[in-house]
Amino acid sequence: MIPVLWVVATVVFFMVRFVPGGPFDQEKALPEAVKAQLETHYGLDRPLSAQYARYLGNLLCGDLGPSYKYPGWTVNELIGERAKVSAELGFWALLVAVLAGVPAGALAAMRPNTWTDHVPTALATLGVCVPTFVLGPLLILVFALGLGWFHPLGWETWQDRVLPALALGLVFAAPVARLTRGSMLEVRNQDYMRTAKAKGLGVGRVYFVHGLRNALLPVVTYLGPATAGMISGSFVVESMFNIPGLGKLFVQSAFDREYTMICGTVLFYAVALLVLNLVVDVLLVLLNPRLKFS
Repeated sequence: MIPVLWVVATVVFFMVRFVPGGPFDQEKALPEAVKAQLETHYGLDRPLSAQYARYLGNLLCGDLGPSYKYPGWTVNELIGERAKVSAELGFWALLVAVLAGVPAGALAAMRPNTWTDHVPTALATLGVCVPTFVLGPLLILVFALGLGWFHPLGWETWQDRVLPALALGLVFAAPVARLTRGSMLEVRNQDYMRTAKAKGLGVGRVYFVHGLRNALLPVVTYLGPATAGMISGSFVVESMFNIPGLGKLFVQSAFDREYTMICGTVLFYAVALLVLNLVVDVLLVLLNPRLKFS
């Protein structure tokens, strides 16, 4: 993980420096004396190599640097505040993806080439094709503006969380359903499944207890990077529903060319992805008795 994070930090550090403009460039240009004082205060007047060395030294101490856009705040503090919102949104979206995708895929695999297979498969295919920036406005139009069941904007009450979670979770529920269906079709012909049926166990117990545990292995493998994608890719949903999360902050920092915030959010997403991949590896060992932690 350490070499990967070092490469990510290095690439992002130099990329944002080579982009035209700077963190203090505004529509109304600052006086040159004021801009020079700001660059001196934040160390941006030093050679690029010195800035890079200082940046790596601060990273080793867990310091992501100050915020140029919000004076008096550090990047650590802003990410800590906004990450809670993005993590909650990612949790609800993951819940939607699992609760909608796994049962739909298992139901489709129980009776292949019937209407119980065609309907979930068609819906899953449609979900793969519809991106969040299309699904979100449709949900707002129908359930917020049309029916008035939920709120279209904000992050205060439970009504504010439903539509963003659906917009983000249903997009990932479609691949989960397809993976579950394919895995269940392979598992249903295994010897232990036929043995369970021969012992007189019910169809529901055979499929959803004995078969689903092994069929979930590729699903769990997919959910690791998918969860990171829900957190890191939520900037579209957060901007659409006006949610004060980390994704919206990342987009704004890119427009503001705020070097420290861009590097900090990218590193946060990289750490989240690596940690989630580690959690997936542990879960795979727990679900599959043939695997060992060693």
